Amino acid sequence: MKTDEVRAGMNVIHGHTHVPLEFRGSAVAIGNFDGVHRGHRALIAEAKAQSRARRVPSAAMVFEPHPREFFQPHEQQFRLTPLTRKLVLFEELGLDVAFVEPFNAELAAIPAQAFIERVLVAGLGVGHVVIGYDFYFGNKRGGNPELMVRAGEELGFGVTVMPPVAESGEAFSSSAIRLHLAQGDVKGAAYMLGEPWRVRGKVVGGAKRGTNLGFPTANIPMPKGTTLGHGIYAVRAHFDGSAHDAAAYLGTRPTFDDGMPVLEIFLFDFTGDLYGRDIQIEFIDFIRGDRRFGSVEELVAQMDKDIAKARAILAKN
Repeated sequence: MKTDEVRAGMNVIHGHTHVPLEFRGSAVAIGNFDGVHRGHRALIAEAKAQSRARRVPSAAMVFEPHPREFFQPHEQQFRLTPLTRKLVLFEELGLDVAFVEPFNAELAAIPAQAFIERVLVAGLGVGHVVIGYDFYFGNKRGGNPELMVRAGEELGFGVTVMPPVAESGEAFSSSAIRLHLAQGDVKGAAYMLGEPWRVRGKVVGGAKRGTNLGFPTANIPMPKGTTLGHGIYAVRAHFDGSAHDAAAYLGTRPTFDDGMPVLEIFLFDFTGDLYGRDIQIEFIDFIRGDRRFGSVEELVAQMDKDIAKARAILAKN
């Protein structure tokens, strides 16, 4: 069972001003790592390879909040993975340490060369840096991979610039994953991520329509900015150290009120009160799109079919 708690095997260090001596000289993969997808995992694998070759710790540096959230505070951003989830994935991928660098006005204003000198060299004492081919940094994105390579040669640290990671002509990227999710293609998103996409939230009260129809559901507010295609999904709900097969509905309930979108989870063969519980929903497959039904009876008949299909999908996954 995977949880969003960092186990003892990885250290988390916030900021670059008080880095313990044991983590100076690390091989560090740098990026935003939204999704920690297969392209990101290639950077992390390279950092681990460099750490083994140099006999130094392996690390990732991530910026929090995401720079887009800092520069566009009034726009809702679709984050594939919150920081807590990123740290879990870093630990599961075998990193020794995660450097969480606060992205604030001071960091946003620092010139690219100064970022290298103050944060990477003076702060972290980096031994090797791994970045993507499209990594830009520093004030007004003035730094690029070429600058990082030159700085490494001048200041005494190694640099690896990773090319795009792709299959079948499509590069693994956070934006591509968001597009898959917007279309309801959670299997396509999972292929790029390397695991099913998931959301985490606290169960809240609802209108009890599912209960009245014979399908009691747990309602979970979707994270702000999330763009997921409306419809029915086969999912797994994780809570209290166990996983439960379920069907999920995301939509506006057009048969009833066509209101605000809501995520409703119907757990199979489960009895109990989930109100107030913190749970994670893992999206396995898409079943059908949302639509309006001519009657409640027609909707219930379709829900029976949806649940049967979800059970069959989850039995194979």
